[in-house]
Amino acid sequence: MKHMTKMMGNNILASSILVILLFCESAVGARTKLLSANNGQDATSALAPSANDGICATMVETHGYACEEHTVTTQDGYILSMQRIPVRKSGEASGNRIPVLLQHGLLMDGITWLLLPPDQSLAFLLADNGYEVWLGNTRGTKYSLGHTSLSPDDPAYWEWSWDELVAYDLPATFQYVHDQTGQKIHYVGHSLGTLVALGAFCKDQQLTRLRSAVLLSPIAYVGQIPSPLARAAAENFIAEALYKTDIREFNPKGKALVEVLKAVCSKPGVDCTHLLTAFTGKNCCLNSSIVDVFLDHEPQSTSTKNLVHISQMIRDGTVAMFDYNNKDENMQHYGQPNPPVYSMTSIPNDLPLFLSYGGADALSDVKDVKLLLASLKDHDGDKLVVQYRDDYAHADFVMGQTAKQDVYDPLMAFLKLQ
Repeated sequence: MKHMTKMMGNNILASSILVILLFCESAVGARTKLLSANNGQDATSALAPSANDGICATMVETHGYACEEHTVTTQDGYILSMQRIPVRKSGEASGNRIPVLLQHGLLMDGITWLLLPPDQSLAFLLADNGYEVWLGNTRGTKYSLGHTSLSPDDPAYWEWSWDELVAYDLPATFQYVHDQTGQKIHYVGHSLGTLVALGAFCKDQQLTRLRSAVLLSPIAYVGQIPSPLARAAAENFIAEALYKTDIREFNPKGKALVEVLKAVCSKPGVDCTHLLTAFTGKNCCLNSSIVDVFLDHEPQSTSTKNLVHISQMIRDGTVAMFDYNNKDENMQHYGQPNPPVYSMTSIPNDLPLFLSYGGADALSDVKDVKLLLASLKDHDGDKLVVQYRDDYAHADFVMGQTAKQDVYDPLMAFLKLQ
């Protein structure tokens, strides 16, 4: 019992350090200055990944897969990084390779799909099963910091929430993959990647370019979210406080944070898989070594305004556009005093959907997912596959060592039928 108490104390300490440093890093706006006032470079060239630095070079080609770096520019000027894995590891192209677009969640980037060993990572599994794989990276993440006129050191760069991901990032990536391949796309999203897709689908967007959608840890309604950190942050208006103090970038990836976490995680009796528990719920299937890989690459920045938007959803229990909490401002943006609602019941009943959610997930809570499923109650029976894993939490779907057999194999069986 004494040993157990000590272990719990160590893990609570580690979690506490994580939270404190996360907010401290954000509060001081810590980030490496990517541009110098006298260097004569624009944001596009200064922030483009070098040939030796991008996701292809560091996470894909090292495992023997061909990979291409691409960029796409959104209508509002953000330059997004994308990666293409065109063929299986052997290099042999197999006939007509259907494109699959993988979209990550909040505070993550495209590396989400590459954290596990190659025989377990969804991106590599799809490539080896004959698909052409595309990785999306939302604005504000490491390799998507470019803009046609703004630097990420400009507060205006961070004036967006997930509304803009629906309106600009998703259309740009869909259009680009469609133009490159000439084919309709299978979409796979995790967490925020599902919310952005659902927001688009209920507005009848992207459907002409879509074959099917896979939603892992689906996020729509979050009013019953049990994550203690997420709920406490929302109920105490933490994101709003940061925003009011002119902190526009929420940057949890600071050198001090990573070094301290690695030091804490190396202590005897500390299992750092528990660090994720406070955020995600108790993940069943993470190998402790995966946390080291995670900390080498994640978490990534997002906008403080995006966190304000999500906090509004947690408090209100609705799926609506960003609320400026001012009728005049809402009128200016939306032509009505209250933000428009994303109506999940408007998703076409014949859209092939695969939803997988977990009983231990503290971000995509079972009760909230059931609200989403209730919105889909009239969905065509042969177009909706719902998978429930009682022991899975939020990170298990992208980092769990059993995800291949539990989730990815059924997922790929679904794709082959579409």
